[in-house]
Amino acid sequence: MKAVSSTAPGGRLAAALESPIVGMSPWIIFSVLVGPGRFELAVGLALAVSVALFFAARMLHRGTSLKILEVSDVVFFAVLAAVGAASSPGTHRWLETYAGELSNLALVVIAFGSIAVRVPFTMQYGRERVGPEYWKSPEFLHTNDVITAVWGTAFLVAALAGGFGDLVLHNPDNLWTVWIIQIAAIVTAMSFSEWYPQVVRSRTGGPPPPVRNLLIPLASLIIPVGVVSLIFDAAASWFGVGLILIGVIMARAINKDVEMTPPSGEHPRRKRSNWRLR
Repeated sequence: MKAVSSTAPGGRLAAALESPIVGMSPWIIFSVLVGPGRFELAVGLALAVSVALFFAARMLHRGTSLKILEVSDVVFFAVLAAVGAASSPGTHRWLETYAGELSNLALVVIAFGSIAVRVPFTMQYGRERVGPEYWKSPEFLHTNDVITAVWGTAFLVAALAGGFGDLVLHNPDNLWTVWIIQIAAIVTAMSFSEWYPQVVRSRTGGPPPPVRNLLIPLASLIIPVGVVSLIFDAAASWFGVGLILIGVIMARAINKDVEMTPPSGEHPRRKRSNWRLR
């Protein structure tokens, strides 16, 4: 499948709106921010971003159909904000504790539900990035099934992590269950969303993308996680130091692999001085 350039007005903003990652940004913002004392901030910001993205898409992509995700963004966070504003103190405390898991599970239902009805939500964004001749191809549908399933799984992991922190650890602000595990799941899904379409395109000719392209974001995450673990005493010191060492080793291995791998079309024995990890 060949990607097509966006002709919609708005340049980079229009191109960004063609990515499902942008469509999921309100959910990511809410999932990361929500917690005791932060419900209003989280739902207000998520709703504001949802509405802004909805109207930006309408202005920059006139004539395009509504997307499952962008409609779900506005409806879910508008309802959640209204419930929060009208709730009793007890219900409000419940929302502060469990709304993060609720939002993650809602996105899990949206992801796997859209796959079940044969309209994976990433496909609606994919149609804006490839030619119409590919829209009904089994390959295109399968690619979006896989990517949508990965996103659904990432938010399921986030929901389970948050639930473990709330129900088992009784700590809704636990660094690992609220922040680190959930962010790692989201970063993994983001990385896979960019990497997997390149794998599919390589099957029709050309070299496949290196696995390092999938691992670079994860390697970049391990070091700061180790540092944060040490600063906030979130685990044993040896564990935080071990994460930092693993991150450094992975980063060096990836950089060495990049330096030894010539760009496409270059002789393998020739080394280009400006070939660096980006």
